[in-house]
Amino acid sequence: MIAATAPLSIQTPKPVDANTGASSQTFQQIKERYQAAGQGHLLNFYDDLPQSEQAALLTQLQSLNVERSNRIHQKATTCPSPMLNNQSVLLAPLPKECFDSILEASSDKVKEWENIGLTQISKNKVGVILLAGGQGTRLGSSAPKGCYDINLPSSKSLFQIQAERILRLQELASKQEGAQSKVVIPWYVMTSGPTRPATVKFFEENGYFGLESENIVFFEQGTLPCMTFDGKIMLESKSQIAVAPDGNGGVYAALRGTGVLSNMAERKIEYLHAYCVDNCLVRVADPVFIGYCVQKNADCGAKVVRKKSPDEPVGVVCLRNEAFNVVEYSEIDDEVAQRINPKNGQLAFGAGNIVNHFYTVDFLNKVESFESELEYHIARKKIKTVDLATGQTIAPKQVNGMKLEMFVFDVFPFTQRMAVFEVDRREEFSPLKNAPGTGEDCPETSRRDILQQHVRFIEQAGGKVIVGKDDEQLEGAPTLEISPLVSYSGEGLGFVAGKSIKTPISIRTLEDLKKAVY
Repeated sequence: MIAATAPLSIQTPKPVDANTGASSQTFQQIKERYQAAGQGHLLNFYDDLPQSEQAALLTQLQSLNVERSNRIHQKATTCPSPMLNNQSVLLAPLPKECFDSILEASSDKVKEWENIGLTQISKNKVGVILLAGGQGTRLGSSAPKGCYDINLPSSKSLFQIQAERILRLQELASKQEGAQSKVVIPWYVMTSGPTRPATVKFFEENGYFGLESENIVFFEQGTLPCMTFDGKIMLESKSQIAVAPDGNGGVYAALRGTGVLSNMAERKIEYLHAYCVDNCLVRVADPVFIGYCVQKNADCGAKVVRKKSPDEPVGVVCLRNEAFNVVEYSEIDDEVAQRINPKNGQLAFGAGNIVNHFYTVDFLNKVESFESELEYHIARKKIKTVDLATGQTIAPKQVNGMKLEMFVFDVFPFTQRMAVFEVDRREEFSPLKNAPGTGEDCPETSRRDILQQHVRFIEQAGGKVIVGKDDEQLEGAPTLEISPLVSYSGEGLGFVAGKSIKTPISIRTLEDLKKAVY
């Protein structure tokens, strides 16, 4: 395993010794720097703290780029999104030349894209970035969301499902002509500070799900200080700044700052697939998507799904002021949302964003050059803080501050060659967002969507699924689970043609499936 502690580590300043003369000078320098930045209040309680907490506070202040934090706040509050500021905004549908749909492509074309993708994978040119910083709080779990068990018969977690798809894809790519003797798809797992220890431990306890540990790289997204609406950094306690993750758009700075981009260079990776951990149907390192983007010579790509209806609450990939962007559903008026493309009868603004992206490594290396131009988004929150007058901790009942974050799609306006690929929602998108029992984007729908997909795998291969009398069919889906180690996306099942399989059943290996069909 390569973890972001060594050699992939963010350089953390050494603690300041609160007893030495050198630290007094350092303290004075820090104090002057923060006063000049208008954030001197962060040292209000310094003299009241024990030495260990003084040192901890100085370490945090020393490592924080307070000037950058001020600039981010100023930009976010004075230069908001033109959509939100009622400025003149020109929205336009995606150009035809950058958009294709697997729903309309011929089987030969899909096979062509897949072959291109498998070839790149077979040459060890493809890596995967997993955005896994979230906790399962809304699911009633304190563990990282990737550890969640959606109650499949196998009890596999989201992490395990995705790891096994990587294993299967490595096996498929190794059969390509000219493949490397050992095909490897490195997995770059971005955690947050709170989820990092539990994520690493979960992988260790599960033997990295069969993957080689040296090909799994853990790294952390960054944080930004929480701020009041007038730009003051908030204290969580007398000795600690209130901070929050900088959003999934923080992945770009994190890739650079933790040495992950250097690791990619060492491995000679050229293409990356990035996705969120909560999509149980995600096709990790999807060769069709990779091949499509490579054929398009894209530097950045996005998978999308067709919106269910004009008012579906999902962001849309389109042009905003002639630049690629994701426009939130709340920013689009009804007339635009309902507009129809006369050529195909579909919504003109129907490319629903699912946070599933392609990048060239060259593009990721260029992000630093325009990072200062990226948008920061304000999330107004109730933030526990310290009363600067009394020193008492306040748990507010109303919104009292803001967390600043970037979104992963904020780089889209800076792409030179964008590719947008529409996929079948039923086959590739089932997000896990809500608590059990809510009926939408919840554990039950995730389980249902995987089981229904596996039924389709058998039926599309010419087999027949017989629902057994003892199959409870939770959520209406026959209980048929096929391990990703057996089939990545329905391939390799031709031998079931003309045969039947009875549920409930969980298929762990190819031999299991051969024994089960009759």
